[in-house]
Amino acid sequence: MAKLYIVGTPIGNLGDITFRAVETLRAADIVACEDTRHSKPLLDRFGVMARTVAYHKFNEAECAVKLVDFVKSGKNVALITDAGMPSVSDPGAEVVALCRKEGVEVESVPGPSAVATAVALSGVKSTGFVFLGFLPEKASARKEYVKRADAAELPMVIYVAPHDVRKVAEWLLGELGDRKVYVVRELTKLHESVTETTLADFDCEERGEIVMIVEGRPAVNGLLELTPEEHLKFYIESGMDKKEAVKKVAAERGVPKNDIYKLSF
Repeated sequence: MAKLYIVGTPIGNLGDITFRAVETLRAADIVACEDTRHSKPLLDRFGVMARTVAYHKFNEAECAVKLVDFVKSGKNVALITDAGMPSVSDPGAEVVALCRKEGVEVESVPGPSAVATAVALSGVKSTGFVFLGFLPEKASARKEYVKRADAAELPMVIYVAPHDVRKVAEWLLGELGDRKVYVVRELTKLHESVTETTLADFDCEERGEIVMIVEGRPAVNGLLELTPEEHLKFYIESGMDKKEAVKKVAAERGVPKNDIYKLSF
């Protein structure tokens, strides 16, 4: 019986493709690609001769119907995106949902994922994380989206276009206050790197494919019942260096360090 195969593809290094992914793509009658031109070098590299069709966010609903019809007619369809797993911040969910509705079998062929790889490489310590993907463009939607995610008190994993990375960091600082942030760039590629910094001190280059991991909101503590001045005084009188006290209070209250620093004079 024919199936729809959801196939994970490399996020940078072509050597990361799995044997099973190659076998599935070679056996497919049709390969649905997010961008057929982008996927051509990958398919050529591994000798995939199947017919290709475009399946992207602008034709997802319409093309999903066609892909389901292909499978119903006995053709095996493999779905890939430009990089990583379909349906994860990429097209795919529409056709998978339709397959379920129409009784068409769907099989996963797992592969690389930028979110999992970035979290593993960053060294962020947490029992979990919240994956946000790309933030909404509309300011009000973005604000509500991040607010709900931050309530989990877990690290937030965000995909960011290189030309937006500084703007996003500045916006997050205004919404969340200063937080530790890991900037993971060019995963699995020659210039792969991880930069550990803070939103307030953010100064990363606007190039390469980027994943940002923002430290989760600190758990609520009783010191937040104090005024900011009393909060700062508590740490200083406990013997903490003033600079460290300012940094700690700012982080715990989710405000810029400068706001607290002004209180120390």
